[in-house]
Amino acid sequence: MARIEAKLAEMGLTLPEPLQLPPGVRMSLPFAWVRVRGKRAFVSGHVALNPDGTIAQPLGKVGAEVSPDEGYAAARLVALAQLASLQRALGNLDRITAWLRVFAMVNVAPGFDQTPRIANGFSDLILELFGADIGTHARSAVGMALPLNAPVECEAEVEIE
Repeated sequence: MARIEAKLAEMGLTLPEPLQLPPGVRMSLPFAWVRVRGKRAFVSGHVALNPDGTIAQPLGKVGAEVSPDEGYAAARLVALAQLASLQRALGNLDRITAWLRVFAMVNVAPGFDQTPRIANGFSDLILELFGADIGTHARSAVGMALPLNAPVECEAEVEIE
């Protein structure tokens, strides 16, 4: 078993299946979840998923329907969803040699200004799995309205071998 997959198993974490849209929701998705170009993989925006690929609860704005702790937990699930897509695209997460950039978007209630705290759910998990040498990344965390009323969406860029 590869190193990162073994670490996920040790932590009791499961990578989710691909996104399953809610019943009745139809979206055209004319893009790749992961686009590999040279030594880089660009990861499209992902939301928090359950192991079966359905969108994780709770939904809503952080600071209103979703607590900051729930937002942090959602960001961790977003990291797992991205890792699942990267594993499908790369075949092995150990091919990741550096996390370069993460762009975290948080669905915020008016006046909520703790987006970095929420995005730390993503960053903390990546650092725990990959260590500082590979896992340290540049990051932005902004507040906005998000599709499907997801509390958090993140995109990323990684270097690969």
